[in-house]
Amino acid sequence: MLRVKKPVPYLMISVACILLLVFRVIPLCSSLLGSIYINGAFTWDTFDKLFFHDAIFWKSMGVTLRLNVVLIPVQLVVSLALALLVNHELKGVGAFRTMFMTPFSISGVVNCLIWGMLLAKNNGVVNGLLNSFGLPSQGFWSDKNQAIWCIVAESTWAGTGYWMIFFLSGLKGIDSSIYESAALDGCTPFRRLVSITLPLMKRTVLFVMVANTTANLLMFTPMKTITNGGPMGSTNTLMYEAYKSSFQFNKPARSSAIVTVLLVMIALVCALQFFLMRDRDEARVKKGGAAK
Repeated sequence: MLRVKKPVPYLMISVACILLLVFRVIPLCSSLLGSIYINGAFTWDTFDKLFFHDAIFWKSMGVTLRLNVVLIPVQLVVSLALALLVNHELKGVGAFRTMFMTPFSISGVVNCLIWGMLLAKNNGVVNGLLNSFGLPSQGFWSDKNQAIWCIVAESTWAGTGYWMIFFLSGLKGIDSSIYESAALDGCTPFRRLVSITLPLMKRTVLFVMVANTTANLLMFTPMKTITNGGPMGSTNTLMYEAYKSSFQFNKPARSSAIVTVLLVMIALVCALQFFLMRDRDEARVKKGGAAK
């Protein structure tokens, strides 16, 4: 009979397991079931219509991919650069760390409202500055070619401080003696970054890549708060299309199908990231063990 000698750790993690079950696993299963179980019968008609007869779905897919192909690398590079910048015990560096974290500490809705006012076409702060220098006003949120870049700017400003904390934590875990030895060997700062910092932070980089990808593919707040998916569907991502399908057009089956597709996309992208960032040495050891 299996007897648990120390039940306290299990009791502590049970709370997190219950929350994951209630807010992650059950909704995921419910979404999948809602997309294939309609009117008391199992059917794939929803996915058939989605893939072969739904132009709006494919346009939203394109918007989602274009947005994330730009946003994810930008957030990763900027957050890593900020972490490298504040990873020094200099006078006043704590103030910079706090300043970079401030946008993330503000509510996402408030962030969007601030950027909505800054980049407003009429009476916006940025257009006011442009006009003061004799430059024409820009459409920003109301321009179909500029709106998605405005979302990239807002999301980068709001989220990089959060990811910076993880990179900073990884940097603090690297022994300073390694850098001292590299400096004695004449290693340049860029060479130290490529040959020492990034390889030793591989697990941190992988975590940030996966978490950042998941968060951005499920982005919703800017579309709901500022653009409503416009103008002309230029910011209508899959997540926002799923929301509209369920709560505006009363099509829960289509909404569940879109969410299921979105979750499959996240799983595939994260699996690819795990594959590309896997530890080569561990892979060789596992392969050798399997051969034996």
